[in-house]
Amino acid sequence: MKFLIVFVGLTFVAVLAAAASGQDKKPAELTTVPSVDLNKYSGVWYEIAKFPNKFQKDCVGNTTATYTLKKGDGKLEVLNKCLQDDGRIKDATAAGKIADKTTNAKLKVRFAPGFLSFLGAVWADYWIIDLGENYDYAVIGEPKREYLWILSRKPEMSDAKYQQILRRVEQKGYNPAKLVKTPQNKEAIRGATIEN
Repeated sequence: MKFLIVFVGLTFVAVLAAAASGQDKKPAELTTVPSVDLNKYSGVWYEIAKFPNKFQKDCVGNTTATYTLKKGDGKLEVLNKCLQDDGRIKDATAAGKIADKTTNAKLKVRFAPGFLSFLGAVWADYWIIDLGENYDYAVIGEPKREYLWILSRKPEMSDAKYQQILRRVEQKGYNPAKLVKTPQNKEAIRGATIEN
């Protein structure tokens, strides 16, 4: 009987230890880069890789994002474009605003119509979690780690730089195995027609 009590007691302790260990594996709070110069950040970015998501499911390549800083109000316009299977270019324009004015690294973006902008639910987190010293690449994420994008000023990125970025996103609690590379072909962009 004593053996049974000890066994049950040890099993209970082991279960508690396993539960505590599982909690330790929860990723730490996501951090951004210390600061972003939004004037330098503005311009065209090429998508190098992303976590697959429902709003880009029609995109097969040539994905770009163009950021324009609006003068005076500190807001941004975001123009996303991608090539679809049928050869047409799909585009979508979003509004952006600064969520953390101390660093400019936490932004919010909204693709919903402007008249819905008062609803918090239409604004998505857009955090700059890694950024090249010369603004040659950027990594975008959000606190739940459901979305991730690797962007570059050029359509291609060296494998060495890509692997370095993968190591850093893994340290931030992302699973780099979920990333899917985005084909970039400038010739296809020139021949495509825009879909509104």
